[in-house]
Amino acid sequence: MPVTPVLFAIVLYLLFQFGIGMWVSRRIRTEEDYLIAGRSLGMPLATFSIFATWFGAETVIGSAGATYSDGVSLGSAEPFGYGLCLILMGLVLAVPLWRRGLTTFADLFRQRYSVGVERLAAIILIPGSILWAAAQIRAFGQVLASVTVGLDVELAIAIATGVALAYTVLGGLLADAITDLVQGALLALGLVVILIVVGVELGGLDATVQAVAESGRVRLGGAESGPFLATLEEWAIPVLGSVIATELVSRVIAAKSPSVAQRSALLAGGLYIAIGLIPVFVGLVGVTVVPGLAEPEQVVPAVARELLHPFFLALFAGSLISAILSTVDSTLLISSGLLSHNVLVPLLRENREERKLLFARLGVVAFGIVAYVLAVRAEGVFALVEDASAFGGGGVLVTVLFGLFTRMGGARTALATLVVGALSYLVGSYGGFAYPFLLSLVCSLGTYLIGSFLPGSAALGVPHGEAEVSSRV
Repeated sequence: MPVTPVLFAIVLYLLFQFGIGMWVSRRIRTEEDYLIAGRSLGMPLATFSIFATWFGAETVIGSAGATYSDGVSLGSAEPFGYGLCLILMGLVLAVPLWRRGLTTFADLFRQRYSVGVERLAAIILIPGSILWAAAQIRAFGQVLASVTVGLDVELAIAIATGVALAYTVLGGLLADAITDLVQGALLALGLVVILIVVGVELGGLDATVQAVAESGRVRLGGAESGPFLATLEEWAIPVLGSVIATELVSRVIAAKSPSVAQRSALLAGGLYIAIGLIPVFVGLVGVTVVPGLAEPEQVVPAVARELLHPFFLALFAGSLISAILSTVDSTLLISSGLLSHNVLVPLLRENREERKLLFARLGVVAFGIVAYVLAVRAEGVFALVEDASAFGGGGVLVTVLFGLFTRMGGARTALATLVVGALSYLVGSYGGFAYPFLLSLVCSLGTYLIGSFLPGSAALGVPHGEAEVSSRV
């Protein structure tokens, strides 16, 4: 396989990430350093870390591929759905979550409810992170296969998994945030270059707008957009299902102050929407630039390969792959932290920081292998991301909102809500119900409200984000 400028750029990006990881690893002394960067992220690092973590495979690869195949309608939530999710986090949840002094998201469930609820929440939250990691790994493989001659997609996914595991085990959240700052900026620049080049190729702004309008692939309403509940389901998953995603919460609680946590989420949301419109546009015009793609999810790399100068193609491909790798880092890091910090360490009564770090790193390896298997077997990136956002999300969202802002409900109510939320989504999804996430949300809300009025359901913790120290028993 020849060494092309694109491959050379990719190798340079990966070496850069490994270098950052090695440099930061010398500062990692505790579990908190590894998982949440010692709560030290300032505004630039926090903003770009949220943006780059969110702006991963589902935006550049998944949404562009879906647009290439099916066009755009009111049922297409990207990029507004996930952008609104970030804005909602900033407006409502960022400050109360930060003030809790959490190390992982599951800590909230111990503080507000009980140790049993904490462990159940961790078990429910882990699959979503693994599915998200699988989505990024699959996207890594798709991009690598698209820009490299003669490389099979499955082999590319295997290479992606190996690189992601090695990098994640080495570094922690601070290394991830530093690389996010560089990669997020470069990826945004690369997409803007693609936007300009595609516009020039199509004959300028007016000709581009006319080409999109005449394609018949933009549907603003009517029957073609689908039933109302289908549209509501499509938007509820990214907005409500992802607002409590562990990857997002980890960035918020790693900020150096509540104001940084709030403002960085709001800024990242606006940036996500603005830059996220570019892959959707590329997906729309891709049928003209690169018609007949066998893998629709390769449309953005294919357009870049077709139109960009080799230097800009190398810049874009390298930044895209390294940004995807940073998202993999986040998802594997978070899922491993939930298992080690919230389940294994308290069960084993382990207090030594070096052993806690070892558990976290071993968890990364185990979950990375699982993510690889899911990435190979999945139908596509977007399907993985939707499953990651929806699984257990209804029960978790209801429990978190009532737990943060009210005194309603105790441990038994929270346990029942989490179980009902997860089971109702699984039953609805695999039982053929058209709107499994909405079903999960309604069942979770009903369970919590009913449980709150039963005898012995008083709250144990403190609402409204007031910090509370609770022992593990």
